[in-house]
Amino acid sequence: MSDLNSRIKEVIIESLELEDITPADIVDSAPIFGKNEKGEGLGLDSIDALELGIAIKDKFGVTFSTVKEETKKHFASVDALAAYIAENTKG
Repeated sequence: MSDLNSRIKEVIIESLELEDITPADIVDSAPIFGKNEKGEGLGLDSIDALELGIAIKDKFGVTFSTVKEETKKHFASVDALAAYIAENTKG
């Protein structure tokens, strides 16, 4: 697990107050919203998406497109979010 992935998981847990989840419980490639065929994923909803988007913006200084499908792609998993943040930040 990369340092960026760990930091993203911490932001997810803290911003959404997920008390029963640790960073180790979050699978990097699993869906952040909904669940995959293996039952992996956080199953977050649209309200969580708004809160998480604001927290990610505040923590990492990235902005997201207003095009729903494009933003949805970036929030597909912790891995996808880490790739987007890495591409759109300096350092």
